[in-house]
Amino acid sequence: MIVVPPGTTALIFDCDGTLVDTLPLYLQAWLAALRSEAAHEVAPDWFRGRGGLSEHMVLDLIETELGRPLDRPAILRAARGTLLSAMDGLREIAVVADLARRYRGTLPMAVASSGSREIVMASLTRTELLDLFDCVVTIDDVARPKPAPDLFLEAARRLGAVPDCCLVLEDSAEGLAAAGHAGMQGVDVRPFVRAAAGPG
Repeated sequence: MIVVPPGTTALIFDCDGTLVDTLPLYLQAWLAALRSEAAHEVAPDWFRGRGGLSEHMVLDLIETELGRPLDRPAILRAARGTLLSAMDGLREIAVVADLARRYRGTLPMAVASSGSREIVMASLTRTELLDLFDCVVTIDDVARPKPAPDLFLEAARRLGAVPDCCLVLEDSAEGLAAAGHAGMQGVDVRPFVRAAAGPG
């Protein structure tokens, strides 16, 4: 079970891969969008370990590899559209969502995601998690994605919390680095998610 340390005055949750299991949906949406809008096939394994990157960080890497610019608006429209159409299959990550339920009304809580507001709000609404949180901060609200601290600092500001008393729940290296840069303690939820899933 995830333990909240004494002295914690606010909880800040990543969304994708932390609260909700969107990463498989993102993978299929991106593969289809790059195929249809950029005539580019990407191996599914290419995305392994890149779940903490913002959309434009992913496109930066692909453009560098291809050596040519891409039609970013078209790719993002296609990827987001495919993802939104697949939301019926979206599930919460119970071990993390249950922590948010446990502290609802006890500690102020925020979601801070490098994802777009459109996708994050749809994900939290579909899984009925949105009402647990006092605010939602996305890449549309700040200048820089994780691993910069902007998202977490903005979440703390909106919650009225001191950064070094905030606990961040994350599933990516970029997110954990962002928490450190913000002066916050970070918890890697991946071991807890794997433990909850059991063997196999």
